[in-house]
Amino acid sequence: MSTLTSQLSTPRARRRLPWLKLSALLVAILLAVPVLIIVVNIFLGGDQVWQHLYDTLLFDYVSNSLLLMVGVTFGTLVMGVPAAWLTSVCHFPGQRMFSWALLLPLAMPAYIIAYTYTGLFDFAGPVQTFIREVTGLGYGEYWFFEMRSLGGAFVMLSLVLYPYVYLMSRAAFLEQSANTLEVSRTLGYSAPHAFVKLALPMARPAIVAGVTLAMMETLADYGTVQYFGVTTFTTGIMRTFYGFGDLAAASQLAGVLLLFVAVLIFTERYSRRKIKYHASGIRKASQRRIPLTGLSGALACLACSIPVLAGFVVPASVLGYWALFEAESIGWDFVILSWNSFYLAASAALITVSLALVIAYAVRLHHSKSVNAAALSAGMGYALPGTIIAIGVIVPLAWLDHQIIALVKQMFDVKIGLIFSGTIIALLFAYTVRFMAVSLGSVQSGLGKVKPSMDMAGRSLGCSPAEVLRRIHVPLLKSSVLTALLIVFVDVLKELPATLILRPFNFNTLAVRAFELASDERLVDAAPASLMIVLVGLIPVILLSRSISSANTNG
Repeated sequence: MSTLTSQLSTPRARRRLPWLKLSALLVAILLAVPVLIIVVNIFLGGDQVWQHLYDTLLFDYVSNSLLLMVGVTFGTLVMGVPAAWLTSVCHFPGQRMFSWALLLPLAMPAYIIAYTYTGLFDFAGPVQTFIREVTGLGYGEYWFFEMRSLGGAFVMLSLVLYPYVYLMSRAAFLEQSANTLEVSRTLGYSAPHAFVKLALPMARPAIVAGVTLAMMETLADYGTVQYFGVTTFTTGIMRTFYGFGDLAAASQLAGVLLLFVAVLIFTERYSRRKIKYHASGIRKASQRRIPLTGLSGALACLACSIPVLAGFVVPASVLGYWALFEAESIGWDFVILSWNSFYLAASAALITVSLALVIAYAVRLHHSKSVNAAALSAGMGYALPGTIIAIGVIVPLAWLDHQIIALVKQMFDVKIGLIFSGTIIALLFAYTVRFMAVSLGSVQSGLGKVKPSMDMAGRSLGCSPAEVLRRIHVPLLKSSVLTALLIVFVDVLKELPATLILRPFNFNTLAVRAFELASDERLVDAAPASLMIVLVGLIPVILLSRSISSANTNG
């Protein structure tokens, strides 16, 4: 295998495709520009605005963001880890259904579930109205959970982010050896004790990775915290950008948030730097499931039902009812919104996956530090919130536009408008930076399954490396490419802060329209757009659950 790999990356093969390496490096440099812009702007200007933020609001941004992260960590762990253990190691009524149903909240954006539950549980909502009618109590005479609060925000985020922890934890539990658990029983450990003492520590790297993803998504959220009136870094960046019009101060706030993300990633990796986890047997724990009947089976069903019902079934049902019976009738405006969202998401997906193919194939052919570094830097945008990406994109594009306008004015005495900033180009660039890691990971995973002998067979038949990619790799990568296209498509469809900042004048998408209507307290009218986003978001969730089920069946 190593011989074939070295033959595949011979100097002759690399000379045949010098453009591939150069293209990968160029793409990586372009995608790294927004992050570099943020880093540079941290040290430029914005002194007065930054001092004002430091004196008045920065403590709230830091404390609320930290509290939100702690709350989401607790919520995702409580819902994700027990459900993962129960569906992977135990057998109880509905276990097979819950194994895929627990993924459904992934299709529900956090800001949409926030709108839905606010409409249900707010003072004017049906639940509190019913309580007042039944009890005869008035405003302030009874206690009810305040949805628009920090607590409400972490509950909403936990309901849609726990699947990250569930997915990672379940994969770890499924791979654990049954021999280890059986030995624990001979030592007198019950199933709960074996879970706490053995299974949980062995799954720690996967659990920490899932929690880290959930916390990064928490830091990136804008729609939920803005709607609930919780001041975090994302709301602060948007207020500074729009309210003060100070890119430098907004970049400085973004730099602090970037530091938060970097600390999260470093902490996650440092915590398991010297720890190795190995399975001690061939037989997996899932091949000898623990039967749960009676009360224990009912409790297992309850533990798995609550996240699914609260995270998907209830909000999706409410959205469906509002959209069908109470919202304004769908008109031509909704068709335009759907088309804008569709072609924007489709274009971004095609661009992102095409560039991911270039980078992934360059890594396969050119085993050099520069190409590997390019692949790593190209994917770092996914760890950054959309607000940071948007600011990092608009600064260089606005500068480039002004240079072109001045040049054209000087040479031809003609006034032209904006070419890049304030156009679809800026949006597509931001989406590519934000979601390159998703498509690159899927494509590299698919390429890794293609044996180097396939490349050598194509080369022995006279095919160039480019022809090998076109005639051998691309057909074999259909499923991986399709998966990447779908995931990027749905992620772009749900993306809110970057779209709000960079969208052209008088241009709306489903996500922006739902946000605008909810901000105007027209929650019912926001239902059709929200429901459309959720229904489209189900597509990759269904594909993901099917791939996991087939992998477990084959395993």
